[in-house]
Amino acid sequence: MACFYEKGLKFTCQGCGYCCSSEPGYVFLSETDIKTMSEGLGLSRDKFIDTYCRYVDMGAFYLVSLLEKENYDCIFMNGKGCGAYEFRPLQCRTYPFWANVMESQETWDEESRLCPGMNKGQLHTKNEINSALNSRLKAQPLVIFK
Repeated sequence: MACFYEKGLKFTCQGCGYCCSSEPGYVFLSETDIKTMSEGLGLSRDKFIDTYCRYVDMGAFYLVSLLEKENYDCIFMNGKGCGAYEFRPLQCRTYPFWANVMESQETWDEESRLCPGMNKGQLHTKNEINSALNSRLKAQPLVIFK
């Protein structure tokens, strides 16, 4: 059976900020994300985490997530968009090609009602989409045991 995105899907970011703002959520960071972002900002690893991250209690361990502002915008959102765009985390770079969005045509359509960049612009092939999905599976968030 062919997957619903066999012929690819169109997506070009419109800069609306939907995926980065207005709803609570998590941007879980891998060790690679932390390294890339801290270097991009010219900060030590620890200073980056202390300034821009929070620890999310998952029971037996914590995951590291970017902070949110009071209005639920990502800590890096500013009046011009993402202040860390060149070195944004993998989770951000792979949107909207996330497992929960790519489950079915229905989940894609539901997300596209909220994101104006979906079904517009650049055609992403099935291989590109699968690569984004696989990269997320392989990139484990940083786990800190209690």
